[in-house]
Amino acid sequence: MHDSPIDLLLALLDRAYDKKSWHGPNLRGSIRRVDVATAAARPAPRRHNIWEIVVHCAYWKYAARRRLLGEKRGSFPLKGSNWFARPDKPTTSAAWAADVAMLNEAHQALRTAVAALSPAVLAVVPRGGKVSNWDVLAGIAAHDVYHAGQIQLLKRLV
Repeated sequence: MHDSPIDLLLALLDRAYDKKSWHGPNLRGSIRRVDVATAAARPAPRRHNIWEIVVHCAYWKYAARRRLLGEKRGSFPLKGSNWFARPDKPTTSAAWAADVAMLNEAHQALRTAVAALSPAVLAVVPRGGKVSNWDVLAGIAAHDVYHAGQIQLLKRLV
């Protein structure tokens, strides 16, 4: 079992992102060996591709960390929020790898922020917020698993 609520959250975040879990592929596992053509393929016009889902997940990890630390908006590497247009057609493997690296960096930065928290902070609902820090962080883990499932489906459709 976990010694503290922080340890529990870290375990949830890690299992949803890159550690072995009973439910099947986690987010990192769902994109393992995905090439740039598969990442860019769309199941239908105006539908998100795997690449966009990866950047979307990186953004929300960033947003959760920013919320925890009380930081201002504007430090995400890309302009905008939530969904970011990515190519319909393959560009370069390096561009795809850079966005996968951004997701990894966002996860590690979130994990570092969570590890430094006091358990008392988990019950706090930040000013202007509607849910506690615990709910946001548990939600990020659920978000990763949700999108891992979408990616698994998209890989089979393209």
